[in-house]
Amino acid sequence: MRIALFATCIGDSMFPQAPQATVTILERLGHEVVFPEGQVCCGQMHANTGYFKQASALVANHVRTFEPVLDGEWDAIVVPSGSCTGATRHEQAQVAEHVGNPSLARRATEVAARTYDLPELLVDVLGVTDVGAYFPHRVTYHPTCHSLRITKVGDRPYRLLRAVEALTLLPLPEEEVCCGFGGTFSMKNHETSTAMLADKVSNVMSTQAEVLCMGDYSCLMHVGGGLSRINSGVRIMHLAEILASTKDQPFHGNVSFAADTQEATPR
Repeated sequence: MRIALFATCIGDSMFPQAPQATVTILERLGHEVVFPEGQVCCGQMHANTGYFKQASALVANHVRTFEPVLDGEWDAIVVPSGSCTGATRHEQAQVAEHVGNPSLARRATEVAARTYDLPELLVDVLGVTDVGAYFPHRVTYHPTCHSLRITKVGDRPYRLLRAVEALTLLPLPEEEVCCGFGGTFSMKNHETSTAMLADKVSNVMSTQAEVLCMGDYSCLMHVGGGLSRINSGVRIMHLAEILASTKDQPFHGNVSFAADTQEATPR
């Protein structure tokens, strides 16, 4: 297959190892990955805070950039973020309708129908759960709110992780409870966010995992910050990073959020 990658804002600017790992996995499975250079923000941040006019311009750019999937230039669009996948599917058309652009809403819906979060693409479209990964560590997985409730990736990430050779998957207590990030929620309601984060960090620590895994780097950043402040020693990794690792070639992205130093360090 020929697959277009939507890297997302946070992936492009702060955590490029997630889109890099996505490319590594898909190419290892024999697929071609292309990067449409016109891509920018999907508009989720603007829409979530009520800036619909500004969001509509970003939606128009996103649709224009990824519309070639409708003409068969690509077979699918992959996103290493449940949050951005969910926004593409459930917000972009609504934004276009809100500003009175039904044509854009229709096109956004059509592009969204070809857009998949990474676990969906692997399991549902490519038909694989064992991607040839090797990761000899104790891992716990938090299903982020958008992945769980909007994108609805279900048990696909768990199936992928269980198929990783040498990986020990540890259950996370109260896994379906929000970590407290929620984008601007963590700033506007910081006291509530901090309390929710403390509960999530406590639950992560109770698993005695070496690695906390999620499908969204925004929530990983939030919980990783909490883990770093108590010098937990728990690493944070995107699902794609674990799936990209093999026995012969452990995956190393350009940067890694160090859970014990609170900063991004080169690797």
